Amino acid sequence: MITIANSFKKYLDSVKYARSENTYLAYSSAIKFFWMTLESHQIDPSSDKVDLIHEEIISWFAYDLKGYSASSEQLYITAVKGYLEFLIAEDLSHINLSKVKLLIKQRTRKPGKRLPQFPAENIYKILEILENNEILGLNYDKTKLRAMRDKAFLLTLADTGLRVHEACALRRGDIDWNEGKALVIGKGNRQAVVRFSKRSQKALRGYLRERSTKDGQSGRQLGALPLFARHDKGAGNKVKPITTTTGRNIVTERVREILGEDAVGTITPHSFRHYFVTRVLSVTGNLKLAQNLARHKNIAVTQRYAHLSNDELDKGYWEVFED
Repeated sequence: MITIANSFKKYLDSVKYARSENTYLAYSSAIKFFWMTLESHQIDPSSDKVDLIHEEIISWFAYDLKGYSASSEQLYITAVKGYLEFLIAEDLSHINLSKVKLLIKQRTRKPGKRLPQFPAENIYKILEILENNEILGLNYDKTKLRAMRDKAFLLTLADTGLRVHEACALRRGDIDWNEGKALVIGKGNRQAVVRFSKRSQKALRGYLRERSTKDGQSGRQLGALPLFARHDKGAGNKVKPITTTTGRNIVTERVREILGEDAVGTITPHSFRHYFVTRVLSVTGNLKLAQNLARHKNIAVTQRYAHLSNDELDKGYWEVFED
């Protein structure tokens, strides 16, 4: 019988293989917290065997999570429930999963449904500046190549609805330039076609032209190279893909440059996805179209974007009846 710590490692390895990097990191944090819960009940994961894990442990964990937000609680509970399911699947435990689910239902809170929030005016300002400038910032003191990459990256997020890890994983060969489309592997390992606007294609072409010498000297097929590459000292002369951390840093740096220090943190890569869905709905009013383009599995997720603020309702009313 293996130790609890070894079973944690095996579980997280399976998550890393099957899920996104963000999910893996979130689940790793959940398991670290779960480790502390076990220790507080005199169970030592590093030495105790996995057969000490039982159904009531989920109640202990839920109690320890009360200081967290309801959404964080749900995320951590989901991660540990996945761990218990893993133990069952691997024949490492005879836990009663039905009882675990009942305890979760009884002991945890349901996060309230919030309307997606993002600073729309600031997003529009960023995109306008990006579209109307060859590269960002007259005082930008880094390379032109990096600036062109960042511009192409942000326009791509805004006009495709791609999640940050999906954009970072794109290769040059993934895009059909004649059709303006790419086949991506999205959330839940589902394949989907994503469309690129003319302005995002223009920015991408400009960036790739600027990168052409470096790509040509890589010794690899162009189609296999990342669409968005690293341009830092650590990458050297190699063409390496950016990570999701780099993607988030690009957003932070450009928000700081364009909007100022006070705006840092108000806009994330996912803010551009909110912009994408909201834009589709505001222009077309077609909920099903927005669902398909955003690749939401459940239309209820898309419906959350269909609620307009009072200001938007006022603006729409006066445009209809007074213009």
